[in-house]
Amino acid sequence: MQPDFHRDLMNRSLPREHGFERLRVEGTLPRDLSGTLYRNGPGVFELFGQRYGHPFDGDAVISALRLRDGQAWGAAKIVESEGLRRERAAGRILYGTAAPWWRRMLTTHIGPEKVTPNTSVMGWGGQLLALNEGGPPVALDPHDLSTLGVTNLGGVLRSAFSAHPHRIGSRRITYNIGLDYGATTHMHIYALPDAGAARHLGAIPFDEPPLVHDFAATEKHLIFFVSPARLRLSRHLWQVGHFGDLFGWQPEKGTEIIVVPLAEPDRPVRFRVEPFFQWHFANAFERGGELVIDYVRFDDLSPLAAVSSPRPSDVFLDARCHRAVIDPARRTFRSQPLGDFGCEFPRVHPELEGRELDALWLTRGDLRSLIRLDPNSGHYVEHALPRGHYAAEPVFAPRHGATSELDGYMLCMIHDEASDCGHVAIYDAASFQNGPIARAWFDHYLTCTFHGTWLAS
Repeated sequence: MQPDFHRDLMNRSLPREHGFERLRVEGTLPRDLSGTLYRNGPGVFELFGQRYGHPFDGDAVISALRLRDGQAWGAAKIVESEGLRRERAAGRILYGTAAPWWRRMLTTHIGPEKVTPNTSVMGWGGQLLALNEGGPPVALDPHDLSTLGVTNLGGVLRSAFSAHPHRIGSRRITYNIGLDYGATTHMHIYALPDAGAARHLGAIPFDEPPLVHDFAATEKHLIFFVSPARLRLSRHLWQVGHFGDLFGWQPEKGTEIIVVPLAEPDRPVRFRVEPFFQWHFANAFERGGELVIDYVRFDDLSPLAAVSSPRPSDVFLDARCHRAVIDPARRTFRSQPLGDFGCEFPRVHPELEGRELDALWLTRGDLRSLIRLDPNSGHYVEHALPRGHYAAEPVFAPRHGATSELDGYMLCMIHDEASDCGHVAIYDAASFQNGPIARAWFDHYLTCTFHGTWLAS
């Protein structure tokens, strides 16, 4: 059958699992680019010939590109969660919406549930952590991608752990959150210093169970846009429907803005504005008494339903990159689009997040080109991919010792329909619109990846 990227995106399992192997390289890899790009996403969509009930049930696959001395190696490994191991031992699906109803009820109310860390990755404490906001992180060995097991970060975690941590380089701390659903839902806030133990900073209560996927961080504040998406508790408790059915859209409740001062995390500012939804934030910074936040905005919860549609990326065509300005003292919020093009997966220079920047990276909504946007002027430059190529999220890799936000490389995992293989394109960030300076090719299809990170060596 002829490959179809849109059909396969959230449907086709990893064809071959392997450790690091030498990759074929087109062009010349920069010799000063040394480290590993790790990508995470659902990559196993069936077990024992039975399809999983929803793409988000897919077992995590870590795809990795290692660069050193102008050479490239690639790996693709399934995260061997305890739940997956139990299913393999039992010879049948035990979890998710493909499992029998009685089994879903048993695991939901008694446990153990399956931890499926299939959304993102982060490096911390010498380990690679695979993340999904529905459970705790799973530690991996960054050298060979072997699964080490669930971690509670030294006993600090009181809940799940989001797939979108944000590191503020000037503070040398990574911040993250985790939702704990119950009679009163709490959003726990965590701090992970570059050196030292993780800490619990506090918790924010909610009268109703929200959906909080990401947040923004500055050098002094954490900012949350809590959309009017609410967990349908009865469906969850009775295990009715799949993941996409678990949340309802209640626009009359508006979006709640929450600003948490890092110096006083127990004194958040909370107020409501018009309803909107966002998956991802790009960056935020302080400007006098205001907070400026760049993010990708949707009108409603349609991106959630789109995940299980035949063309899940089409919904990105309706998203717009926005800049919001918040005055916490006056409790005011205004937001304006930065361009009239559909886009998603915003990223910035990882060491400069939390400061005012002139460049943020985006994937165009049809996944057919990459964009570098100046959020201050609205000007952007774009690189259109060759015919039949489709892009994932761009990731910035700074040069060693670089301080300029364009002094480095942009890496993007790309699928090529003609060869039915994946590769990572490496761009000089300052002139990326001219196309990649090198491509490192895998010899097989690379499964869907949502998010990734670059860890220099």
